[in-house]
Amino acid sequence: MVVPHHGTGARLARHRLAAELGPIVPAPRLADLVAVLAELVGNAVRHADPLPGGVIRVSWRLATSLDGQRILLRVTDGGAAAGPRIRAADPDAADGRGLHIVSGLANRWGVERDGLGQSVWAEFDPVAAPRPDLVVAG
Repeated sequence: MVVPHHGTGARLARHRLAAELGPIVPAPRLADLVAVLAELVGNAVRHADPLPGGVIRVSWRLATSLDGQRILLRVTDGGAAAGPRIRAADPDAADGRGLHIVSGLANRWGVERDGLGQSVWAEFDPVAAPRPDLVVAG
């Protein structure tokens, strides 16, 4: 999907991701996906140039294996002079923790660059489906 290189882009991407994956991804995993996507789009808006047309490209891919569903999120922007990196944030700082969140919630993340810009991706390992013979009493 393509979203504006603006704060509203993160909101649009979060809502679309939740609508598409909500019915098939467990709620705790969906919350992680939404949080990471919001961070990646927010970072693209704050720190990178837009793609031509003033946009950011956002994608997700769901692959099913015997272990469950592996999910890859990708945010592509026009790049920046300095690439994304985890930085130390002062406890009183208002920002600077976004990639800590991404690193803490995703199993892996990274950056790929080409002649048009950069993509920051985050991958989530499968979440095993609940066992039908396991009953949790509430």
